[in-house]
Amino acid sequence: MSRKVQNYNLFADFAYYVPGVGGMFMLLILLLGGACVGSLVTALLMPIVGMAVGTLVSYVLMFIPPMFYALSQSHRNSMWGEGVALSSFHVKPLSGILVALLVSVATFAAAFMTDVLGKILPAMPEWLEDALGVATDGNIVLNLLTVSVFAPLCEEWLCRGEVLRGLLHHRRDDGSTMKPVWAIVISSAFFAFIHLNPWQAIPAFILGCLFGYVYYKTGCLWLTMLMHCVNNTMAVIITHIDSLSEYDTWVDLLGPNRYAVGFALCALVLVAFFYMFRKIEMQSPEGNSDRILSETAAE
Repeated sequence: MSRKVQNYNLFADFAYYVPGVGGMFMLLILLLGGACVGSLVTALLMPIVGMAVGTLVSYVLMFIPPMFYALSQSHRNSMWGEGVALSSFHVKPLSGILVALLVSVATFAAAFMTDVLGKILPAMPEWLEDALGVATDGNIVLNLLTVSVFAPLCEEWLCRGEVLRGLLHHRRDDGSTMKPVWAIVISSAFFAFIHLNPWQAIPAFILGCLFGYVYYKTGCLWLTMLMHCVNNTMAVIITHIDSLSEYDTWVDLLGPNRYAVGFALCALVLVAFFYMFRKIEMQSPEGNSDRILSETAAE
């Protein structure tokens, strides 16, 4: 399906940049450059506004270089007349409310199941735990703003909206596109890598595959943002419950036997989720993202 660009669409200006593997690495380099600038700004701001505010500012600054690059590339490519929407909404025959509920519950189930990795991986270094704690156990309003609002917006724009969309739709010289399963896996690996530590990267890869599958099936970036928000908000809330602060994982809280029961129930939830999502009608083997036309091309 093709449609005209809508002026009210937050993501429309990025639609004409459909990066391949090379574009993915360019976005990564720019993101890492932005992270360096953000870290410098945090160091300068921290004595004035505190660590939590400095971290929030640093986080947002990190995404500005790749956003400007993608925007400039999209504007340059828009003369060709066709792009791929960053966010569509194709869920038939399911309803939007049902899909939102399904992806939220599936996110909780997957997060619960991956929590066992905390018992398998070696203990996180104290310095890293303290650094990550700034985003989850300080001022709850700033924590939620950083990890429940800006993280879903920025990371989903980059990892699903740019990288996964690009890998799904970018055409090679022979006209072929990457197989969806590999596009989902590679974009999930990208998502894992930008977390820069295995304690976050491994769960991020698993959740990224789930997010990527939802994006492939629905074309909807808002749904993956919802999933990201659900996962991160759950982490912030648990961190701020004093009675749970002494437990590092669900295994510690519930004990091995009750966790095993919960794990099995969550596995059944995910089976039901995939069964329901298999019903969604696909527009193209490349996914359910809409092709869009510029105003000039559509006339």
